[in-house]
Amino acid sequence: MLWVAAILSTLCLPSTDDFARALEPRVLEFPRDHGAHPEFKTEWWYFTGNLTASTGRRFGYQLTFFRSAVTPEQTPRESAWATRDIYLGHFALTDVAKKAFHHDERLSRESLGLAGASVTDLDVWIRDWRARRRSDGSIRLEAAADEMAIALTLRPTKPPALHGEQPGLSLKGSSPGQASYYVTLSRCETEGSIRVGEERFDVSGLSWMDQEFGSSQLDASQVGWDWFSLQLDDGSELMLYLMRRRDGSFDDTSSGTFVSSEGETRHLPKDAFLIRATARWTSPSSGATYPAAWTIEVPSLGYQLEVRPLVANQELETVGTTDVTYWEGTCRASGRRGGEDISGHGYVELVGYAGPFLRDI
Repeated sequence: MLWVAAILSTLCLPSTDDFARALEPRVLEFPRDHGAHPEFKTEWWYFTGNLTASTGRRFGYQLTFFRSAVTPEQTPRESAWATRDIYLGHFALTDVAKKAFHHDERLSRESLGLAGASVTDLDVWIRDWRARRRSDGSIRLEAAADEMAIALTLRPTKPPALHGEQPGLSLKGSSPGQASYYVTLSRCETEGSIRVGEERFDVSGLSWMDQEFGSSQLDASQVGWDWFSLQLDDGSELMLYLMRRRDGSFDDTSSGTFVSSEGETRHLPKDAFLIRATARWTSPSSGATYPAAWTIEVPSLGYQLEVRPLVANQELETVGTTDVTYWEGTCRASGRRGGEDISGHGYVELVGYAGPFLRDI
């Protein structure tokens, strides 16, 4: 659930009332709904993964594309430079062995083909950064920056998972329309190559894809969120998020989703799980203090897990695009499920620790 994309609407002058809103369940059809939804103000496509080279060296990656509408109008415009949507991208690579974290960002208008997204299938790009679904159902990711590059093929092994008590409609607050349509490809077998500096590695592992779209806004009482995606070695996945409030409590719309090894989903309301932070880390760059380890319990599923980052510093300061500082990084999970040992990897996103997050979605 990369809800950091909420920042994008700060680029948009029109009221959210000018756009479609996530007010009720909607029938999602694929692959069309992997494409763009221009009637909504904000949309994002989010990929993370944990990869291993043949040498055993481990890497994590994040590649995210954000679309933010400047105007609800979809009529032709006179200037070739005129644009309806702004696209932003965040790209990060974690080199676990070297405890190194690299990240880059970019911003572009859709005019002149500099950026864009198909409305019929997954195909989104910002110049030479691209995510595209191919005819065989696989997804090709390509992105390059000075210190890093990825060229990966993702093969989903499960059908799309729809989040929310009403599947596909993910509530983030109590106000009407304070929600998004949210779908995940929770387990994608992945292979390809990465470059770190001058070194190139053939890699394989698992990736996760999220897509969300909506037009609403954060509640003024909400200051940030903690989001978890875990891929476990029994073939199951967990997505959990906690919306944090000013008074230190968690919003009642905080929730999650369990995806079984067979691809069946189960909605997890806030009272179905418990997340406790057990350590802290302070960024030497921003000065923000983040949780740095957690215990997670899901009693109805028998999960008792510990989650720890593989590298402490996985903080992104995105002054060139969204101007929000957040922590997003690869983590390892270990513990027990129903009396049996279990482990896995995933990603955690922490927003609002470098200051309250008070932006529109």
